[in-house]
Amino acid sequence: MSGDGASVNDNRPLRTCVVTRAKRPQDELLRCVAQASPDGTMKIVPDPDRVKPGRGAWITPTLSVWEAAVKRRAFARALKLSTTVVDADPVRVHLEQKETDH
Repeated sequence: MSGDGASVNDNRPLRTCVVTRAKRPQDELLRCVAQASPDGTMKIVPDPDRVKPGRGAWITPTLSVWEAAVKRRAFARALKLSTTVVDADPVRVHLEQKETDH
């Protein structure tokens, strides 16, 4: 077993959380993508099924990591957006719903 939580013999694709920098199998992280909204702002939306087009930013699916991503502007940096002003609330809402489901 390696120290980052992934087994040496695990063939699942690994992704890196843009906040914690932890490498994890992609099914343990949440993929987020940028979508332009009608008012011209960029929204960061969750892509739990990993099917939306475009560059993805992967985060550990917890509210504390989401808060750190917003504070550090990690979404804009990872998604290579030309603006640092983004609306990441759709990801927060998704994470809150996941927490209440458990």
